[in-house]
Amino acid sequence: MCAAPMPSLAHIFRGTFIHSTWTSPMEVLRDHLLGVSDSGKIVFLEEASQQEKLAKEWCFKPCEVRELSNHEFFMPGLVDTHIHAPQYSFAGSNVDLPLLDWLTMYTFPTELKFQNIDFAEEVYTRVVRRTLKNGTTTACYFGTIHTDSSLLLAEITDKFGQRALVGKVCMDMNATVPEYKETTEESIKETERFVSRMLQKNYSRVKPIVTPRFSLSCSDTLLSKLGNMAKTHNLHIQSHISETVGEVDAVKNLFQDYKNYTDVYDRNNLLTNKTVMAHGCYLSAEELQVFKERGAAIAHCPNSNLSLSSGFLNVLEVLKHEVKIGLGTDVAGGYSASMLDAIRRAVMVSNILLINKINEKSLTLKEVFRLATLGGSQALGLDKEIGNFEVGKEFDALLINPKASDSPIDLFSGDLAGDTSEAVIQKFLYLGDDRNIEEVYVGGKQVVPFSSSV
Repeated sequence: MCAAPMPSLAHIFRGTFIHSTWTSPMEVLRDHLLGVSDSGKIVFLEEASQQEKLAKEWCFKPCEVRELSNHEFFMPGLVDTHIHAPQYSFAGSNVDLPLLDWLTMYTFPTELKFQNIDFAEEVYTRVVRRTLKNGTTTACYFGTIHTDSSLLLAEITDKFGQRALVGKVCMDMNATVPEYKETTEESIKETERFVSRMLQKNYSRVKPIVTPRFSLSCSDTLLSKLGNMAKTHNLHIQSHISETVGEVDAVKNLFQDYKNYTDVYDRNNLLTNKTVMAHGCYLSAEELQVFKERGAAIAHCPNSNLSLSSGFLNVLEVLKHEVKIGLGTDVAGGYSASMLDAIRRAVMVSNILLINKINEKSLTLKEVFRLATLGGSQALGLDKEIGNFEVGKEFDALLINPKASDSPIDLFSGDLAGDTSEAVIQKFLYLGDDRNIEEVYVGGKQVVPFSSSV
């Protein structure tokens, strides 16, 4: 006999689940049952020994339980806190120049093409498909200055079922490609149109984010008006900060009435508890303290920082200041759209800081796993909704099969002793790729493999 009527269940899984909490960078929950309601929320996660009790409470039969193989496991969806969707068209090439030259030579000319909606549709469809296949269930996207193609990016992410923040880029000065900038008035007017249309659409999991490109390309007036707009509509904010030494020096020269780079954003109401700033390699202790006080977050993009020779972010120093932090691919400064690559590079950068005696220890793989999941959700202000498998959160998850067809991972008898061992999990995080990600769920809905309708 069932208990009082409960929400009906969309999924019941039995097997191994790995996730992070704030007290443990990685928990491995072997032989557990996880239930997902029709609304996409996790309603229970308990030891499998409780199946009979749960079956009575939730009215399910043993045949409705999907059992994973002992080498398979579920992990939370990966959160990419910083990615430039238009730059995906040249990802994997053109990483031969420092940042400011790279923007002039490659980025601005490419992004100019996105006034063409057909071109935008092709690139944006591919980047959303690629990131989802690679396990990115939540992405924080930069678009371009073009309102209509940025709205199209939001529409495409919604169609594929990806959770996303999407921004129309704003810049009213210092565009070295003359056509690739707006007047201050145009930028504000078009951003208001973008936000208004996004709010009208009311997508369930795709939201607008105010996006000044960075201080060097925005006047005080534009920054101030964008800050006011974000405050009025309670919007997320994204930009870049302290990525390279040259950029920091240029900001100091351009904004001489401000204390530092952080102050430029802070005094224009752009540093809030809904702000995520990419890079931050050269932030001072004083600036990190401001980040903490405002509740603003940093997107650590190690591939980009290495590929463009920008610098090393000291993540342990950021964490010591209690600043929220997640990982980003920063395509195309970062050449890989995979968050697995971001995890690996973050470990390597931390090791470099240890080798150079800047830190006394390095980040562990488990700690970086937390940055890519729960940390990223916190950085985007979504940690009440996603990030791990806590009851009440939405089921954003990846089903990992280390023995998938054509898997890049070789497993040996020692790896598979008992249920999923930590060696198998580590091998996936270091060696695995999209071939091992068999299924992707966002809000309880399976979005990969892709349906024929998308």
